[in-house]
Amino acid sequence: MRYRPLSIAWVVVAFVALLPHHVVAQSGTASTEVVRLTPHGDPDIQGIFTFRTLTPLNRPEALTGKEALSAEEAAAFEATERTRLNRDLFDPEQGAPTAGYQSRAEGGVLSYNEFWYERGVELTQGRRTSLVTDPASGRVPYTTTYQERSRIRRLNLRNGFGNSHHDRSLSDRCLMGFNSGPPMVSGSYNNNVQILQAPGYVVILNEMVHNARIVPLDGRPHGELRQFAGDSRGHWEGATLVIETQNFLRETSLGGSTADTFLIERLRRTDDDTVIYEFTVEDERSYTQPWTAMMPLRRTDGPLYEYACHEGNIGMYGILAGARQKDTQAVEGTR
Repeated sequence: MRYRPLSIAWVVVAFVALLPHHVVAQSGTASTEVVRLTPHGDPDIQGIFTFRTLTPLNRPEALTGKEALSAEEAAAFEATERTRLNRDLFDPEQGAPTAGYQSRAEGGVLSYNEFWYERGVELTQGRRTSLVTDPASGRVPYTTTYQERSRIRRLNLRNGFGNSHHDRSLSDRCLMGFNSGPPMVSGSYNNNVQILQAPGYVVILNEMVHNARIVPLDGRPHGELRQFAGDSRGHWEGATLVIETQNFLRETSLGGSTADTFLIERLRRTDDDTVIYEFTVEDERSYTQPWTAMMPLRRTDGPLYEYACHEGNIGMYGILAGARQKDTQAVEGTR
């Protein structure tokens, strides 16, 4: 019996060791930063988050040279965007107001109404006018070669061209989400992600198409197998998780990305409800220089539900059958 108090003490110690805890990291001489830790000692960035926002990836032309808006300007911009994007206000006969939706004459059927969309309701922290933070223009520095390639691709998608499933987008085929990347960028809906941590690994689970990236942290080299989501390796730089991804099979949902894309993502918790997500993209085939974007991941209620993308299993038959019926030829320049 004399050993029982000691046994209970060890149980208590073991239980406490499993709880998330905090350390105080020095940040200069005048301030400190509290860093949450996982039970295995890594900085804790776990949680279920949303990255929906009205801040566009690229700064609108009308806001050229304006990095951030005042509170009054932001309120006006947000109201205008919510109207412009609202599917319930779109007239499929006249095609206006429009956020790029096709009119019926162009084959548009207005498949979803606004109920199904998960719009952001406000700009990101600081009321920035773009997610792009570098270059200073707030715009992705596309090469002219990519711009022409993108124009041709849009024409082919718009006119229904498809000799095979390979001619359709990855989102058409339900292989990759249109916002999950990598990197992640706010889209029309399912802007949710769950981050999980275990000793030696971080998992990034996107709600869109239920894509899960398992990122090793043990220093192993990149593999040679090309994958739709690339090959990711991570390491910690202080309280920041740094993930390097390469060996993509082809483009992701990010405009301009190709199989040659090299991606660096950085995730850092700033408070109990926020993880800052920053990424830098390099790809000489599409961009004149490396560029960087940043957005907050904000804690949201869970759980994540499975996104069953049936269109890739059923709709592709209809897409290709329609392409056979239309017999549309590829726009010159795609091959």
